[in-house]
Amino acid sequence: MDFIPREYLGILLLLLFASLFGVLILFFGRFFRLSRPYHEKLIAYESGNEPTEEPRMRFSIKFYLIAILFVLFDVEAIYLYPWAVTYDYLGLFALVEMLLFLFLLMVGYVYAWKKGALEWSK
Repeated sequence: MDFIPREYLGILLLLLFASLFGVLILFFGRFFRLSRPYHEKLIAYESGNEPTEEPRMRFSIKFYLIAILFVLFDVEAIYLYPWAVTYDYLGLFALVEMLLFLFLLMVGYVYAWKKGALEWSK
């Protein structure tokens, strides 16, 4: 009744070792590190400046829009690199699909530009 495949034994041992190693490192680090808290050390660090507001302040929606647009154009780059590497094997159909993808991406870019999402201060 050998119902556990032996091929997975190595993966199981690796997972157990990694989990045990992580727990032991955290355990030993907690008990052997120096802990000397004082007021300045416990203050939130803001580029060397003294904190002026509460840490739970609201951020402008511009931060989130810029972050989403950044991720969008990073995804574009992720799709372009493998396509460019295998372009010789893909043929004309892949070229048309990539041009369609870039066209849709540019439509989104122009839309964001017209809405003012790329302007930092308004």
